[in-house]
Amino acid sequence: MIEISIVIGAKIREKRHLAKISQDNLALHADVDRSYLGRIERGEANITVSMLYRIAMVLDCDAKELLP
Repeated sequence: MIEISIVIGAKIREKRHLAKISQDNLALHADVDRSYLGRIERGEANITVSMLYRIAMVLDCDAKELLP
């Protein structure tokens, strides 16, 4: 079974690429450290609900689109 953090990270990365936003820009606008965002995208860090909503806002999508 794939860990939920890996699936969420992959969905964030996919949405970011579709939006043509760099990881640095996403981190800047979501007010998160770029290295932490990288760990989220790789599924190495657990994401909080509030962080999920901040990232979704920057990606201009509904937070539920980033969930499995």
